[in-house]
Amino acid sequence: MIKDKVVIVTGASSGIGYAAAQALAAAGAKVAIGARRTDRLAELESKINQSGEVFSQKLDVTKKEECQSFADAVLEKWGSIDVLVNNAGLMPLSFIKNLKISEWDRMVDVNIKGVLYCTAAVLPHMLEKKSGHIVNISSVAGRIVFPAGSIYCATKHAVTAFSEGLRQELSARKNIRVTCIEPGVVSTELVSTITDESLKGFVENAKKTESLEAQDIARAIIYAVDSPLHVNVNEILIRPTVQER
Repeated sequence: MIKDKVVIVTGASSGIGYAAAQALAAAGAKVAIGARRTDRLAELESKINQSGEVFSQKLDVTKKEECQSFADAVLEKWGSIDVLVNNAGLMPLSFIKNLKISEWDRMVDVNIKGVLYCTAAVLPHMLEKKSGHIVNISSVAGRIVFPAGSIYCATKHAVTAFSEGLRQELSARKNIRVTCIEPGVVSTELVSTITDESLKGFVENAKKTESLEAQDIARAIIYAVDSPLHVNVNEILIRPTVQER
């Protein structure tokens, strides 16, 4: 089911996006990778090129025009977009009282608007061909709320809600499947974006926790995308065995 599909992966320069792009290419997909860090994109492109097909372009998902330009370039190259993996995200946790408003703005821009802009860029094509699959990477934080996570949780609750609304609107009526994947603690660069000094202990504990690996989430993406066309995997909530909440 994956072989020869054209898949866009956002936030592909590290973590889940990096692993997902490699896994999808290994399964036979033509993979379009986008991120702000072009040096990491070039590294990933080189790896995939050894045995698969890849296209890369700088992509800042907070810029609507770049999202559209990316989708247009993929259509120009391969003539189709079959799957969109909305993976780009930030997690600069902080306590509300510390008023890190610029970080709140950035999370809203990347975690919510980025998902909306990229979805808007590919949707007309998917609607026209009456098929497609949108995979949104949310979080366990899209189901629960925790101290210092209020804004991050709010953005991921939004992604989870948007995914369900999108599924109801598009799956049965337009044959466009929608999957929301909600990872627990994953060993990625996300914690490196935390600047709130009072969370140093949290960051250190997170680094010691037996976390999921990015490849674990990549396998979940493969499972959803590779399911038969009559199967829409709506949600995958995946935590490390040791994680309680």
